[in-house]
Amino acid sequence: MHTLEPYFNWRDRYIASEDKKSPFFGTVYDEFSFSTKIYNYFIHPQWDDIGSQTLYLKVIYANYDEGYGVIELIGEWNDCINNDIMFFKNNLLNRMMREGINRFILLGENVLNFHFSDDCYYEEWYEETSDEGGWIVCVNFRQHVLDEMNKINLGNYLFLGGKFDTINWRTLKPMHFCKKIDELIMKKLTV
Repeated sequence: MHTLEPYFNWRDRYIASEDKKSPFFGTVYDEFSFSTKIYNYFIHPQWDDIGSQTLYLKVIYANYDEGYGVIELIGEWNDCINNDIMFFKNNLLNRMMREGINRFILLGENVLNFHFSDDCYYEEWYEETSDEGGWIVCVNFRQHVLDEMNKINLGNYLFLGGKFDTINWRTLKPMHFCKKIDELIMKKLTV
């Protein structure tokens, strides 16, 4: 897992550690010291810590004028034992929403497992974003992770699966990617 770096080809458009509105502003990364682990596996030092022992992330794009935030995730999303959604919401999402982000794109290719607890934080997050015309979408999550999310009906709060799991987002510029997601959501809402 230590070789899995957060996506870096959009760094000419956005760097969270240089964004004064970001919770990660001023973070200095040590490229030579691998100290963070998920269980017994070291992860690349570029991933950001939100207080969870098993879920790390990287905000790879934020556009406050348009309200978009793109967050890449790695690890195990474990609400059952670690209450990861609480850490995620309290230590990152709430701060982003205060700055005007209300459309969240979660990239889940590196989320290996999902263990659910309840849907309270998801419902709260959904209400806060949808009140402002926003949404939350999960892109390219593994099928077994989506199956677990669907067991507690997270599809009531998040856009999951289908066309969202076939997007080759790395070939797109960040705003093109965000607009493509927006179009897919609009189509889904009008059907």
